[in-house]
Amino acid sequence: MSDDLFSVRGKTALVTGGSRGIGAMIARGFVADGARVFIAARKAAELETTAAELNDLGGGSASAIVADLSSEDGARALADAVGAQTDHLDVLVNNAGATWGAPLEDHDQASWDRVLNLNVAGVFHVTKFCLPLLRAAGSAEEPARVINIGSIDGIQVPIMETYSYSSSKAAVHQLTRHLAKQLAPAITVNAVAPGPFESKMMAATLESFGEQIAEQAPLKRIGRPDDMAGVARFLASRAGAYVTGAIIPVDGGLATVG
Repeated sequence: MSDDLFSVRGKTALVTGGSRGIGAMIARGFVADGARVFIAARKAAELETTAAELNDLGGGSASAIVADLSSEDGARALADAVGAQTDHLDVLVNNAGATWGAPLEDHDQASWDRVLNLNVAGVFHVTKFCLPLLRAAGSAEEPARVINIGSIDGIQVPIMETYSYSSSKAAVHQLTRHLAKQLAPAITVNAVAPGPFESKMMAATLESFGEQIAEQAPLKRIGRPDDMAGVARFLASRAGAYVTGAIIPVDGGLATVG
C-alpha cells in the first residue's frame, strides 16, 4: 500500500469560510500536507492574517479571496476569482455558514433568510459555479471532491433554539446526497457533520454547555483541530476516492451512540 494514500500534496483546494474555525482547521491540514489552498470569507483582514499563518507552515500555500456567498452573484464572483488563478480545482470545501438562536416567537423571516441563504443556497451556488474547475480535475479513476460542512444539529435536535440553523444543515445533508448522485463518477460529494469544536459560531454554546456536552459525549471531550483536518484529508485524498453521498458525524459519538 502506497504511503501517499492519505496525502493531498499537490492538490488545489478552495475552502469557503476558511479564515477561522472549522474552515481554518481544514485549510491548515491541507496546506501542512502540501496543497495549494484558496481560502474565502467576507472579512479581508481576518483572511489575510489566516493566509499568512498558513503560509508560515511550509509545505503548500494559501491565498485569500474576499467573498460574500449569501447571494448567487457572490458565489459566481468567487468561482470567477478562483478560475482566474487556476484551471482546475481538486477539492471544494463548502464551509461558510451562519447561525441564529432565538425563542420560537422571535425567529423572524430576516434571520431565517440570512441563515438559509448562506448555509444552503450558498453551498448550491458555489458548487454549481465551480463545476467547470472540478470537472477539469476529476475523472472516474481519480474524482474531484466536494466536501460540505453540515452539522450534527441536522441529525439530532439541538440543545438551543436554532431553528433555521438545524433546518439548514439537514438540507445540506440531503443536498449532498442529491449532488453525489448527479455528479458521479467524476466528482464525489460528501458531508462532514461536526459536533462541538472550538469556533466563533460555537462559542456561546460551549460557554453555556461545554462541560455538559463533553460529559455527554462517549469520547468525553470537545473536538480538536486535527480531528477535523483528518476527516477532510481522508475525503480529499486517494483513500476517500470510493466514498460519495456519505454524511460523516465527527462528534465524539454524540449523534450516534450518545
